[in-house]
Amino acid sequence: MASNNRGHFSSRLGFIMAAAGSAVGLGNVWGFPTKAASNGGAAFLVIYLAMVFLLAFPMLVAELTIGRHGQSNPIASLRTIWTKNRAAAGLFGLIAMIAASMILSFYSILAGWLMGFAAAPALEVVGLQSAADWLVNFGGARNVVLAVLFSLLTILVVQKGVADGIEKWSTRLMPMLFVLFAVMIAYIFTQDGAMEGLKMYLIPDISHITPSLMVDAMGQAFFSLSLGVGSMMVYGSYLQKEVNIPKTAGQVAAIDTGVALAAGLLILPAMFVAKNNGVQIFNDAGQLMSSGDLVFAVLPAMFDTMGGIGVILGIGFFVLMVIAALTSSISLLEVPVSCAQDELKMERNTATWLIGGAILIVSIVISLNFGALFGLVADISTVYMQPLLGVVWAIVVGWIWNRNNLLNELKEGNPDIAQGLFWKIWPWYVRIVCPVAIMTVFLFSIL
Repeated sequence: MASNNRGHFSSRLGFIMAAAGSAVGLGNVWGFPTKAASNGGAAFLVIYLAMVFLLAFPMLVAELTIGRHGQSNPIASLRTIWTKNRAAAGLFGLIAMIAASMILSFYSILAGWLMGFAAAPALEVVGLQSAADWLVNFGGARNVVLAVLFSLLTILVVQKGVADGIEKWSTRLMPMLFVLFAVMIAYIFTQDGAMEGLKMYLIPDISHITPSLMVDAMGQAFFSLSLGVGSMMVYGSYLQKEVNIPKTAGQVAAIDTGVALAAGLLILPAMFVAKNNGVQIFNDAGQLMSSGDLVFAVLPAMFDTMGGIGVILGIGFFVLMVIAALTSSISLLEVPVSCAQDELKMERNTATWLIGGAILIVSIVISLNFGALFGLVADISTVYMQPLLGVVWAIVVGWIWNRNNLLNELKEGNPDIAQGLFWKIWPWYVRIVCPVAIMTVFLFSIL
């Protein structure tokens, strides 16, 4: 069972900020607007919201409940439920740990670029043009240096533990993120061209709704809520027993979705402001030109057209991106670290530096073989492992966990839950609808 010196979140707000921080990352601020822009804007937004409500939220409740029940890492937590096949429980817990580590290995590279783009305008202002160019131009050495810097930030937060590291920094960084967003959205709306982007984002064109859009939207909902890879199980294990899990999960999902919506409100209008300022964003066929590096190509070009205020906005925007990335990366590193602490009885410091260092070595290998490895590692971990692990968690909660034991775990934070609508729908929903829907979308994405 769990070790006695296990950390806990000191407050519900701390947990919500940390879990929302885990969920709010590049998936929302970089992935969501890019996918929305590539898939016709509002049509994608509508389907994404449906996917969050219909699939991601029920699965978030499932993962938090497994974690809080086990009060331990994903391997041990799964074993407390899957008692008849402890080997399978251990294996799937291990796969989740590997998936989280793989995501962190490519995530650190992306987040490093953001640090480069945040620092570059400041270097330009003080006349260090060649250093600024080095930070924003793709290159093996630059990729490695920035990935190392970002990885060290992540390691330093995680080694401090739950209350002093993860909770403390999430409760500082998340409000900063919200304020920066609000300021930047307000500014962008004053620029010429912004309303055209707003229209694209908020007025749906039903003809854009295709099966591939549905796949993209579900993938985005899963990736942005950190589902499947054990992060939410680990955070669940640090929850006090009196917390109402469905209510708290709803708040985390709402903050996460709100940030994705805000990112869309910022980036889609910003694209059209850029277009208005002479930056080419669509090709002759009317398709978005650089969807993958939208944030790295279109936005800096737009900030450049704005003079002095553009420098400040550029720094602000990329600082915001780094904050979003850091609150996610700490939850990804926490998965293998909590496993090493509980299963191998390692000290937190040792575990954090050893595992963080090992993941950093993988990041360096990917950086130096970028063309061959980056897309491959990203696809294996997010397109294949995340949804398939999601199916396993749905099966564990829906089919393997004794229904009364599951109800008792949820009653800890909500004694009257059995009388409510949630309990009448959720158990069979997770049992049947979630695995079937996730598998359908998954098979479509590979076929």
